[in-house]
Amino acid sequence: MSVTESPIRHEFIKTVSMDHQMAKGWKPDGLSEHKSSLLLKGPVGEEPQMTDKDTKATMGTEDTPGDVASRESQDSKPSVFHNIKFFVLCHSLLQLAQLMISGYLKSSISTVEKRFGLSSQTSGLLAAFNEVGNTALIVFVSYFGSRVHRPRLIGYGAILVALAGLLMALPHFISEPYRYDSTSPVDMRQDFEASLCQPATSVPVPSNGSSCSGHTEAKHLALVAIMFTAQTLLGVGSVPIQPFGISYIDDFAHNSNSPLYLGILFAVTMMGPGIAYGLGGLMLRLYVDINRMPEGGINLTSKDPRWVGAWWLGFLISAGVVALAATPYFFFPREMPKERHELLFRRRVFAVISKGEDSSSKQSPEQSRKKRNGLAQIASDLTVVQFIKVFPGVLLRTLRHPIFLLVVLSQVCLSSMAAGMATFLPKFLERQFSVTASYANVLIGCFSFPSAIVGLVVGGILVKRLHLGPVHCSVLCLLGALSCLLVSLPLFFMGCSTHHIAGIIHQPGSAQLGLELFPGCMESCSCPTDDFNPVCDTSTRVEFLTPCHAGCAKQVVQEAPDKSQVLYTNCSCVVGDGTVSAGSCDSACSHLVLPFMLLIGLSAALACITHTPSFMLILRGVKKEDKTLAVGIQFMLLRVLAWMPSPVIHGSAIDTTCLHWAWSCGRRAVCRYYDHDLLRNRFIGLQFFFKTSALVCFALILAILRQQNKEEGTKVVACPDPPQQLLVPGPEKKLEEFRV
Repeated sequence: MSVTESPIRHEFIKTVSMDHQMAKGWKPDGLSEHKSSLLLKGPVGEEPQMTDKDTKATMGTEDTPGDVASRESQDSKPSVFHNIKFFVLCHSLLQLAQLMISGYLKSSISTVEKRFGLSSQTSGLLAAFNEVGNTALIVFVSYFGSRVHRPRLIGYGAILVALAGLLMALPHFISEPYRYDSTSPVDMRQDFEASLCQPATSVPVPSNGSSCSGHTEAKHLALVAIMFTAQTLLGVGSVPIQPFGISYIDDFAHNSNSPLYLGILFAVTMMGPGIAYGLGGLMLRLYVDINRMPEGGINLTSKDPRWVGAWWLGFLISAGVVALAATPYFFFPREMPKERHELLFRRRVFAVISKGEDSSSKQSPEQSRKKRNGLAQIASDLTVVQFIKVFPGVLLRTLRHPIFLLVVLSQVCLSSMAAGMATFLPKFLERQFSVTASYANVLIGCFSFPSAIVGLVVGGILVKRLHLGPVHCSVLCLLGALSCLLVSLPLFFMGCSTHHIAGIIHQPGSAQLGLELFPGCMESCSCPTDDFNPVCDTSTRVEFLTPCHAGCAKQVVQEAPDKSQVLYTNCSCVVGDGTVSAGSCDSACSHLVLPFMLLIGLSAALACITHTPSFMLILRGVKKEDKTLAVGIQFMLLRVLAWMPSPVIHGSAIDTTCLHWAWSCGRRAVCRYYDHDLLRNRFIGLQFFFKTSALVCFALILAILRQQNKEEGTKVVACPDPPQQLLVPGPEKKLEEFRV
């Protein structure tokens, strides 16, 4: 016997019907308030069933067992934690803080690489690892629904996010102080005479980390493992925050106010990544060991390629903000009274629209209830095992929809583009235009994320104002993707080649300089092969790995009121007066960084215009009973196919452009020099590939929708009363097919 035909099912329907009558004021004779509430619990051995959402809206109060006196006392003493507006405020701040801590790693990715000797592929995997824990648990959020104490679970998740942030900063405190000059003795000031040209007998020459012990390598692996664990916990803690918060707001906000509250929530949340990059810009100005500066001080500036900023400090600040934002959630009730009144300003501005919506909802409560009577609601009645059995069938049936599949593929392409850009754009700007890590973060925070927010808003306004249908939504997506692609074309040509690096890079066609001009200029020097202290001959723009490789015998520090400058003199491999300055040579095209960022911002805005219309294609392209899980499947696929692999793909592509690797304990560590032309072509080329793929998907969507419209027009001519057709062809399956 099926569930729909069982006596238990009939008894449940009977009790829900009785609950509707009691909501209207009727109560069975001789039935107390307590006994009437027990009717909602169903037969012995079953879990208590929640009443329908529309019943709550009709009653206008919290639909939990209890007498009227308790509700009146609650109304006479209102608490701020029983106010949905206060919950919206708290949740906006929490989601902003959560995105700030998850986006902060991307703002300091190049700094973490230098500090711990990571390749771009490893750092990309680290940045994507928070999606592992998130993806593994996000599907079960649809099952739990309102069975749990949602505010409290959100608070627990936020506390876990804060702990993950603290764990992310832990490697700084348990590791040795950062030494940017590995040749200097530990008890002497760094940049001492060890990096100068010394006689071969006076300085031992280490070779590519051969002096490393097994303990040193094991400690390095432990530090990296701690960061990967922290990223996993960050993803796990983020699982309940957004879905439970959105459903809580939608359950207890007034029906007319819920869209406004969610709009405010998303608008505030979108500022989180921008604030993360701004925080990164501030923290990376500070030296990494600001809490344990060496006794002799440092001779580095933030423009030096060996500079490492205080990356860990941003995690501590973000974790503190998340912990503060999580505190109110432990005081919110499991359910609060339904918001009774529409916002005053909304009622004045949208009086006509709101009146029409209210009247239609009053006229057809049964129809409104049927809209929610789908698989998402049935899922709350299933056990975990039953839900796992049902989910694969729903997933396969949803993926067979051509419109849904193509829209998700287009969003996967655009999300892959965004994930790669957000993770490695700061590093790209540092290498291509010789800007500091802090300045690169400030540029991204000022250009990219505000432009993305503008694009999202414009896309939503266009869909709303123009009342776009499925075909016109696909046209808007196609135009947005095409414009984004065209704007990206000039990015291939905005950059310059890597300057001449003696012994590593020699520009074809240029005159012989440096070691090529003086072949034996450093034979008498004992230059460590793994040292890195770059100096630049500004007259010829030739860079040397160390002053020793330039044959320099003396160091001069020129003091100035604002900053001191380090010069190396008596350099046998340098033409002219034999003087070089500390630090890498500046890029010849650093003036192009602002035009480059303007085009990046414009491209981001055009890509984000497609977000709302493509989302509407999903909502209108699947059956009503599948909408909730279709959206969940969409976000799951975006994580699995875009946000997890994209940083690794971009990092691997960047590693292939490396010209000179640093070595640590016999393994490749961080890359010191890149082929700038190859780096630009492959990084921007990956972006171009994803944008082209999204454009193709949108073009196929438009073609399918037009073909469906032609077929629908043919059916209308042939049959006077055709059945209503969805975006995807196929017979309607009855709801009972998906019941267990």
